[in-house]
Amino acid sequence: MVLHILAAVTTKYFPTQYTTHIVVAVASIYALYAFSQGRKSNRERDLHARVILITGGFTPLGLTLLQQLAERGAHIIALTPLPVASTGISAIIDLLRSTTNNELIYAEYCDLDAPASIQAFCKRFLQGENKRLDALIFAHEYETLGTFRFVSKKGTKEIQEERDRRSLATFLLTTLLLPSLLTAPAERDIRIINVVNRFYAAAAAVGSKAKGKASSSLFLQEGIRSLRTIILIRHLQRILDALPSAQVPKAQSGSSSVPVASTKSQKSNIVAVTVSPGISRADTAGRMLGIGTADHILWIGLMIYMTFYPILRILTKAPFSSIQSILHVLFLPTPFKLLSNSLSAEDGPKNPAAESLIDKSRTEMPEEVLKPGALYAECATVVGLKVPSPPHSEEKERKVNEKGKGKEKEDASTYLPKDNEFGGEVAGTIVWEAYESALKMWEKANPTLVEMEKEQERAAKEAKNKSSLQSVPEEREE
Repeated sequence: MVLHILAAVTTKYFPTQYTTHIVVAVASIYALYAFSQGRKSNRERDLHARVILITGGFTPLGLTLLQQLAERGAHIIALTPLPVASTGISAIIDLLRSTTNNELIYAEYCDLDAPASIQAFCKRFLQGENKRLDALIFAHEYETLGTFRFVSKKGTKEIQEERDRRSLATFLLTTLLLPSLLTAPAERDIRIINVVNRFYAAAAAVGSKAKGKASSSLFLQEGIRSLRTIILIRHLQRILDALPSAQVPKAQSGSSSVPVASTKSQKSNIVAVTVSPGISRADTAGRMLGIGTADHILWIGLMIYMTFYPILRILTKAPFSSIQSILHVLFLPTPFKLLSNSLSAEDGPKNPAAESLIDKSRTEMPEEVLKPGALYAECATVVGLKVPSPPHSEEKERKVNEKGKGKEKEDASTYLPKDNEFGGEVAGTIVWEAYESALKMWEKANPTLVEMEKEQERAAKEAKNKSSLQSVPEEREE
């Protein structure tokens, strides 16, 4: 009966003369949707016994990432500015534990807008029994800050200060946790992953004119923040590779030789990379229209979002598609790990019957490895990104070269490798020093860790006194 009704309706109302056009249109829309979602990672990795610290874990992208990591058995520490015992946070953690059958999912309080809160968390973590960290994922800088001017009239200065606070929080967390990462066993594979938006190309294209237009363009403001993080992470990798105590793979038992990692591929067992997931529907397009960014509803942005939702659904990424590049850099083997595995294979027992006259290195496809300090997008390394030379770069480069020559005489292993990636060492040094100066000003403008601890002690004493005063009348009544 139902089939007869459907057949009658289709025969009467469906325009059969346009069947070909409809099929072509649907196929084109689906192809455009598949192209917009980007590449999927073809890698996989067992994350059991791996400790991963993640910021921005309670955003649309962060929640999807938490689920994928938890399903692979990772030990997750998600930082949140909200109280851990709050209803929303505790409900999300319990739901993730039950759906993924992984009990090693924890939320820790850390307000990334307060340097004292970041210092307090790092102090608690470093003084704890388990100080292991296998990966740091900074996803809190991916979310777009600011809306179009026709949506909200919020001050540009306030939004820019929030951008700076998030960038400084990344820098402060990295520098505070770095000593723990450097003292980890040499054979441990450690990764620092910074997630940035896709607008870095806008800042790179504008170049030195960015300062004049930074206050008028939302894309340029976000692009400058993204490009600054990319340069910072590349310079961090230079510093890690230039450390005097270069990490080496673990020596095999019974072997008289000590394996040494190639200086051309990677010196440190810590890899710092930047990932650009692309333009997502919730964290990028939605935030630009004010969806989920204000205490009250921005009706203009909401109406535009609902009107163009079918188009946004096709052209922008879902959270699952956005995290593919993050998972890719987390799953890829590093040059350090690949060298260690190859040495293990060479030291193993050889089977003469299995040997062949054909050189397999000539016929087998080379395995993709993670490039230290690189920028990844769509599960691949971004090449050809030209960062404009900073002002007065020639004088700065001369000073850096003189400093490098002096250091080279003292110890050649501490000399930073000279390259032209993302502005080279000169741009990296300028950005690093700018972060250090801004961090000092940020710490001076906010309460220190000692002041925060005193305030917490005072609040605890007041609460204790109130509870004791309330208990006295009850005892008298009895």
